[in-house]
Amino acid sequence: MGIESSCDETAVAIVSNDKKILSNIILTQLEEHMPYGGVVPEIAARSHIDHLNRLVRRALSEAKIGFDDISAIAVTSGPGLIGGVMVGLMTAKAMAYARGLPLISVNHLEGHALSIRLTEEISFPYLLLLVSGGHCQLLVVKGVGDYERLGTTIDDAAGEAFDKTAKILGLGYPGGPAVEKAAAQGDPNRFKFPRPLKGKPGSNFSFSGLKTAVLRARDQLSAEQDGKLKRQDICDLAASFQKALTDAILDRVQNAMDYYLENYQNKNKMLVIAGGVAANSSIKEQLEGLCDKRGFELKAPPMNLCTDNGAMIAWVGVEKFEGQQFSGLDTGAVARWPLDPDATPAIGAGAKA
Repeated sequence: MGIESSCDETAVAIVSNDKKILSNIILTQLEEHMPYGGVVPEIAARSHIDHLNRLVRRALSEAKIGFDDISAIAVTSGPGLIGGVMVGLMTAKAMAYARGLPLISVNHLEGHALSIRLTEEISFPYLLLLVSGGHCQLLVVKGVGDYERLGTTIDDAAGEAFDKTAKILGLGYPGGPAVEKAAAQGDPNRFKFPRPLKGKPGSNFSFSGLKTAVLRARDQLSAEQDGKLKRQDICDLAASFQKALTDAILDRVQNAMDYYLENYQNKNKMLVIAGGVAANSSIKEQLEGLCDKRGFELKAPPMNLCTDNGAMIAWVGVEKFEGQQFSGLDTGAVARWPLDPDATPAIGAGAKA
């Protein structure tokens, strides 16, 4: 059983060691957070409390099994909104103790990193672009619990930039799908937005300045049009933003590919994209073009496994179960938990490292 509660999805899944997803229940809190234009941690934690026990029962029912058929309970222990993480972890601990089951503590980011191995036969190592609401990283996935971080965001994550841009343009929440939809009707070349860090060495990301550029362009247009933006203006701003962000990502990925080819010779020439932003079709299409040019194969989990879900946590549990990597009932919830603790700190990265 996998339990995920690190942000605004309450999720429970049952996954077998032969890669069958027996149930995968995801309850979103979009409507609860929509009035605020973003996730409110206190609301998120209370919602997890209200719904998690019911979702556990539903997951078992849909899988047509009982607790006697469960081998272990895997749960996100961080990183994430600490209140929500605590709800999931305490629930998992209670069930593990009551049923005498092993507890497996899972890094939420590792859930995204290994989710591709639930649906595809992929061996280690591989290059990973992890793009979500709270994180944007490039890593080499060398094994379960074994990562080399090549780059991270030094300010906003890609998904965070999408949400903030959507708020600036009045497109609503969640921002990623809203901006992508508007961008499909816009001119991506109308506004000359910056490509942060493009051409610089390394694979770190920065999207804060891009978001500010969108804000200034919107304000200038608004001033020129007596405070009213045309729908086409909004679509053009969204398209130009998305193109700039995508160009920046492609530049950073190219640098990571160079490093990977130099340091992991004769290994998988594979780029895996995971996290909520992996659902963006425009970004994925551009990455496919880059991979074709560089001789890489692009892989992504199915759409329902890109966003936060319990199946990816359960699968990490399967991977760790096989290595007998269990956790004690004294395991604590953590807000920060880097996949590569030995990576050089990125200035400004903070919790997103």
